[in-house]
Amino acid sequence: MAISLSKGQKIDLTKTNPGLTKVIVGLGWDTNKYDGGADFDLDASAFLLNAAGKVSSDQDFIFYNNPSNSNHSIAISGDNRTGEGAGDDESVMIELANVPAEVHKIAFCITIHEARERNQNFGQVANSYVRVVNEANNEELIRYDLGEDFSIETAITVGELYRHNGEWKFSAVGSGFQDGLAGLCRDYGVTV
Repeated sequence: MAISLSKGQKIDLTKTNPGLTKVIVGLGWDTNKYDGGADFDLDASAFLLNAAGKVSSDQDFIFYNNPSNSNHSIAISGDNRTGEGAGDDESVMIELANVPAEVHKIAFCITIHEARERNQNFGQVANSYVRVVNEANNEELIRYDLGEDFSIETAITVGELYRHNGEWKFSAVGSGFQDGLAGLCRDYGVTV
């Protein structure tokens, strides 16, 4: 049974799940019906961060145009433009033992593509979540439902997988940004 987290909570992942080697971080959302006239396009991304909390290079920004890191230990599933249907809309696959040593933290984010041009924000998005699944048996280990706390934000860091004393842990972040993907990239050190 999955452990349900609240904003700010942290939990051991590998210590409480010995033998865990591969995980899938699933992200999901639904868009509310509204009269804006433009379709929504939400995107998942991952930032591979060093000890200083920045990417070491632009290759450490994993998204639909750069779907995996250099050794393919972290890869994104693809771009689900609509978010329609049940289950994960996009996911990130991670081979924990093969993540490069200089990667101390992996930040998982959801952004709204062209949010400003389309006059869209996370106030129009519902049922957002992140979950961590054991790839070997498809068991959901951790789940964090974001709730309806966002109104004007166009990007959210939903959670982080990070190393601590040789183990992997997960943190439910739920931090919103008003300046979309460009703001996230600037904060994490990606050249924009």
